[in-house]
Order: sequence, then structure tokens, then C-alpha cells
Amino acid sequence: MLKEFQEFISKGNVMDLAVGVIIGGAFGLIVNSLVGDIIMPIVGMAGSADFSNYFYPLSDAVTATSLEEAKKQGPVFAYGNFFTVVINFLLLAWIVFLMVKGVNTMRRKLEKQKAAAPAAPPPADVQLLIEIRDLLAKK
Repeated sequence: MLKEFQEFISKGNVMDLAVGVIIGGAFGLIVNSLVGDIIMPIVGMAGSADFSNYFYPLSDAVTATSLEEAKKQGPVFAYGNFFTVVINFLLLAWIVFLMVKGVNTMRRKLEKQKAAAPAAPPPADVQLLIEIRDLLAKK
């Protein structure tokens, strides 16, 4: 069983998946930082720079001004955090779209180059056989 597990884990697909998950996690952190530290403060200049504290109290008992304290007092509708997450998702989706688009463009260029490349001439023995065939066809 251990040997079978070793064969499974050493296959290329499993390793590729592991690398993809690790890079995806790191990429998610980069996007979170980009949204939270760069984009949201710029968008937030219309009001306050921190959308994460935007909320609507759903109970009269909630009197706090910060989301963390308000959640301790009762139910709140935390639309600022949701807005941040939606922007994060849209940005991540856009970046993935651009990456896929770039890869597809490169693939199309490579396929065009392969199609445009002249075919290599056949080897001498094959060329000789083609000539013999053509001579026999004339008779």
C-alpha cells in the first residue's frame, strides 16, 4: 500500500496540482493586498478609506461605530466587507481572464508559426521512391 501511494504521489499531475494550489494561495494573498491596501483606499476616498467598517445595525441594541464592536452587541448587515470581497473577486476574475487570454494568444501564434513553417523535404530514399512511383505512373 505504501509503494502504491508513493507511485500515486510521484505522478506529474499530483505534483502539478500541488504547485498550482500553493501558487494560487500566494496569488490570493497578493490580490487581497492589492484590493485592501491599494484599490479600496482609492475607492474609499469618496467616504472613509476603510470599507470594512461599513455596516447597518439590525437591532436597536447595536450602538458601536466599529464593525467588530457592533457584532458583539447584536446582528449587523456588514455590507462594507461584502463590497470588498466582491471587488476582490472581480479583480481576481479579471486577472485570470487576462492570463488565459494571453496564453490563448500565444498558442494561436505558435500554431500559426507551425502551419506557416515549410515542411522539411523528405529524406533522399523517400524522394527516390517518389520519383520511381511517378515514372511508373507515366507508363
